[in-house]
Amino acid sequence: MLIRIQQDPFALADLLDGFGDGAGAVVTFSGLVRDDTGEMTALELEHYPGMTEKAVSRIAMQAQARWNLVDLAIVHRFGRLNVGEQIMAVATAARHRAEAFEAAEYLMDYLKSRAPFWKREIGADGPGAWVEAKTSDEDALSRWD
Repeated sequence: MLIRIQQDPFALADLLDGFGDGAGAVVTFSGLVRDDTGEMTALELEHYPGMTEKAVSRIAMQAQARWNLVDLAIVHRFGRLNVGEQIMAVATAARHRAEAFEAAEYLMDYLKSRAPFWKREIGADGPGAWVEAKTSDEDALSRWD
């Protein structure tokens, strides 16, 4: 299991080097900073070191316990990220594809809603308001009850 909270960019290929040995399926997801309004140039992510790593580790262990994963990797960035930059990646490896896909979706849903990151959109005029939690993200968690 690999969990990294970092500021620096990363290469997904490096993350997968040696990942999932013995698995029958590997699923990866890479999240990018997107601009839904056409006015955003970057996204600023802050976190509280220690607390964030602990919360992300807890989410990973829940996924590991729920599915019989061969391997699991999570990389989440913080700091100022320009539109189009990679913000996070999730990789799961399991004996069967259904487990790998489900575990990856579970991780993405929980990381989006339960990982303690604070996000603020930055436009051409400077920083905007902090991004609030979305009902749709909370709704996504209900399927895992």
